Amino acid sequence: MSKLALITGANKGIGLETARQLGRQGFHVLIGARDAKAGEAAAAKLRQEGIAADALLIDVTVPASITAAAAEVSRKYQALDALINNAGVLLDDDSKPPSGQSLDVWQRTFDANVFGVIAVTQAFLPLLRAAPAGRIVNLSSLLGSLALRADPTSRVYHSKSAAYDASKTAINAWTLSLANELRDSPIKVNAVHPGHVQTDMGGAHAPMGIVDGARSSVALATLGADGPSGTFTHMGKTLPW
Repeated sequence: MSKLALITGANKGIGLETARQLGRQGFHVLIGARDAKAGEAAAAKLRQEGIAADALLIDVTVPASITAAAAEVSRKYQALDALINNAGVLLDDDSKPPSGQSLDVWQRTFDANVFGVIAVTQAFLPLLRAAPAGRIVNLSSLLGSLALRADPTSRVYHSKSAAYDASKTAINAWTLSLANELRDSPIKVNAVHPGHVQTDMGGAHAPMGIVDGARSSVALATLGADGPSGTFTHMGKTLPW
């Protein structure tokens, strides 16, 4: 029986490519999307490529949507082998300093990037525990590294996206906490920086293509029993917290 993977925010960009690469490795992939038509269109595209894919309606900012999605997966499947928390938003206004970002931006950013990740993980953890060796991958960012943000020589030192950056720092902390909780189980939990990728968020002039942008998530979702847990990496290289 094929392994099952759920990727949130997977109807386009890095999420869709992550689903494609996992599908090519034999996974049955669930395309998590908050828009049913967009999710089904993405799943249909992958099926045309010979990949086992289905759409799953899930809005990570709506608790009822998460509950319904987990119930649907539980009805159809016995276990979940990989959860890739890919969905996220970047809402900061680059024309404003950190102190000028509105509280609304902070709240909506944390709703999607932090509370949504935690809620989805909590909802699907029973299914991950039911798998022989569950894998949880949290999409973070170089901008979430406190060490690099504090380093005047770092390329992210002058970042103004305070809400986004802080949300990814929080995800790194969540990753460590959950990895520690599950350290005596077969489940591995890791955070990944996908890179500055050519997506709607990263922009058309970003240095990395989408195919490479998905590789780090795929590698962590397919870790062997001897793989690490509680790490923050990019393309296999450890990043500073």
